[in-house]
Amino acid sequence: MFSKSSEYAIRAAIYIAAEGNKDKKVGISEICDHIVAPQHFTAKILQILTRSNIISSQKGVNGGFFLGENQNDTRLIDIVKAVDGDHLFTGCGLGLKECSETEPCPLHITFKSLRLGIKNMMEEATIGNMAKKLKKGSGFLRT
Repeated sequence: MFSKSSEYAIRAAIYIAAEGNKDKKVGISEICDHIVAPQHFTAKILQILTRSNIISSQKGVNGGFFLGENQNDTRLIDIVKAVDGDHLFTGCGLGLKECSETEPCPLHITFKSLRLGIKNMMEEATIGNMAKKLKKGSGFLRT
């Protein structure tokens, strides 16, 4: 359902929230090892998240990624929108540009309710809450 970019972005943000802070930055190699993601691709995604103020980064010897104040409250929907835009939450299930309420595709009604359910879940879920679940062992980030 999500693009690879969004999947890696969400997993990376959750890992950073669980393992990093202002005193302990998380490096790109560590992130990629724990979320099983390609380093070069993930680095580009983390740049997007940093520019969007979803995560923070610090360059240098003691550099890496971490969450600053209030970034734990970032909703997962904000990550997806930063990386891929909002098409997942507004677009046609068949990818048709002309699909609308007045001229629906065959999947329109069913997909609309699924899309709304995903949107609501992503609006409620935060990076911080997902990181807490990860730390408690009630979830994992590896495939």
